[in-house]
Amino acid sequence: MSHLIGEFDCKLDAKGRLMVPSGLKKQLPAVDAEGLVIHRGFEKHLTIYTKAEWDRITTELAQLNAYEKKTREFIRYFTRGATELTLDASGRVLLPKPLLAYAGIQTEVVLACQFDKIEVWDKATYDAALDDEPENFANLAEEVMGSLGRNKDV
Repeated sequence: MSHLIGEFDCKLDAKGRLMVPSGLKKQLPAVDAEGLVIHRGFEKHLTIYTKAEWDRITTELAQLNAYEKKTREFIRYFTRGATELTLDASGRVLLPKPLLAYAGIQTEVVLACQFDKIEVWDKATYDAALDDEPENFANLAEEVMGSLGRNKDV
């Protein structure tokens, strides 16, 4: 799968359904047949993966040592609320109410693509989080990416 790109402002309907934007749907050609999986993100947001990517991740999780308490806890929290999503005839997905409550999502959402996943944020929460951009983004880039040894601008 190629990396997903884009940031999409969307609105949920009264039933909690999300219309998948056409620009995003074009990047997910097998979504109708394959489906998607949504679960809790690490921060107060939701994360959507294609079913194939979710299967790859859970295969990796299944290789971890389940006798270690931290491993069991991580798997439990990571998979909590995981739900398969399918597109209806109108190109919408129904987002589970418990997951919407966890992320504080009401009506307006941002779909933020990051490589192999789509983060689903309450718009106000997302905007507030990104308004807190580091004063010197170049320093953060050096700290995170500096060990790659690249000599050119990214």
